[in-house]
Amino acid sequence: MNVRELLQSKKQTVVTIDSEDTIGAAAHKMSANRIAALVVMKDDAPVSILSEKDIVRSVADDGPQAVRRVISSLPSTGLEVISPEASLKQAMALMTYSHHRHLMVTETSSLVGIISLGDIVKNLLSELELEKAVLQDIYTA
Repeated sequence: MNVRELLQSKKQTVVTIDSEDTIGAAAHKMSANRIAALVVMKDDAPVSILSEKDIVRSVADDGPQAVRRVISSLPSTGLEVISPEASLKQAMALMTYSHHRHLMVTETSSLVGIISLGDIVKNLLSELELEKAVLQDIYTA
């Protein structure tokens, strides 16, 4: 399976936030959408990914007033992107190497999706369940 196929199985739209919105607004948007990361946009272009981990780190450093900080004031952790044609193995390797749990999926500089480590693990577990069922059917036949 490749990244494009994983995105198609998710059937979710990418939730974004403007770089000039507050961390508090980001936290509310994540909670409302039941997601762990947002793509941060500036002038209609993706500039970073803001995760729950980034918000927790900001609150730990600045206390309750952190929710009023503008997202663009946070230190950037880099922008990891991957092609929709990449394999899930390549995505896992990039996540492991970069220490990121989320990757933006871009095609010709356009944002087409976001994948998480959890998405990949869920997919792998589904594949293992299918293999298990096939092997059980073969064994009992």
